Amino acid sequence: MKRLLFILLALTIFNCSNDDDTVESIDPTIFNSELSVMENLENGVAVLEITEQLGVQALYGIEYGGGFIFHVDETDGSIMVAKDYSVIGSTSWGDHFDLTNSALIGAGLENTQQIVDGNLNDNSSVPNGLEFGSDDYVFKIASDLEYRNYDDWFIPSSGSMKAIFDNVHSQGLGDFDETLFYWTSTKEGYQPYVMSFNSNFFGGDAFLGSCFDSNAILIVRKF
Repeated sequence: MKRLLFILLALTIFNCSNDDDTVESIDPTIFNSELSVMENLENGVAVLEITEQLGVQALYGIEYGGGFIFHVDETDGSIMVAKDYSVIGSTSWGDHFDLTNSALIGAGLENTQQIVDGNLNDNSSVPNGLEFGSDDYVFKIASDLEYRNYDDWFIPSSGSMKAIFDNVHSQGLGDFDETLFYWTSTKEGYQPYVMSFNSNFFGGDAFLGSCFDSNAILIVRKF
């Protein structure tokens, strides 16, 4: 009888040990279909592993990394998020000077820096130039911004704005205000592109505005 009890006890310990080993061996960074997309992201699952399982659309509109996911680079797995920052009110463009830059998705970081650098120059003596005269303009505000524990925000290009509209806002997601006009960082000569999230204005496309206007801020980051 004692021998039988010993065998049963040994089997119980062995089985418990195996169960513990099984639990401990589960790698949280491997995609788990029983978890939400957000839970997989927070567990460190690679973005491309998620898109391989669910498709890229599954990530759009999720609030993560300080904003709403609107673009996924399916080559390197980087993502871009956007957030309304109109809480500070309408803001100015800054100095008025000639610049033509990129409309491509993801170009906003370079565009923003180009415009900040351009504001450092004296634009009062260039043809059609104008000095704004302070750092209280949209691109300086964004480049200096620390918000939601992140400090790498910038103003999106017109192409990114289109992606935000198509992939997030038109799906009823995000926090973008249809009553406002937002700056983009894309510019043709002396005219900047602006954006409305009201589909009655150019159907979700950015359009040429004026550097002399004041508009709302929408910020993005890439990681």
